[in-house]
Amino acid sequence: MTIKILGSEMRRHEDRSFVGKTIFSMDNHKANYEITFFSTRGTEWDYSLSFAGEPGSEEEMLQTDALLETNDDIYNELLDAALDAQEVEGE
Repeated sequence: MTIKILGSEMRRHEDRSFVGKTIFSMDNHKANYEITFFSTRGTEWDYSLSFAGEPGSEEEMLQTDALLETNDDIYNELLDAALDAQEVEGE
């Protein structure tokens, strides 16, 4: 299964926590997805998956979530996209 990254962002808050997201599409899925990342220190990450824009098939979303749980390469690609888009203080 391949993904296409459509956009990403990451922000670091004053309390030093990170919040970011990556919007992506999956082959043969009608809806786009948004994965939101959160970390208090930037080492261990929590995430939530939702539809980006219009809702799609719940079954396809469950398949995507299962893929993220089992495929570290895809998960890391989405997280890295958000980290690469991180805003630097002073910009």
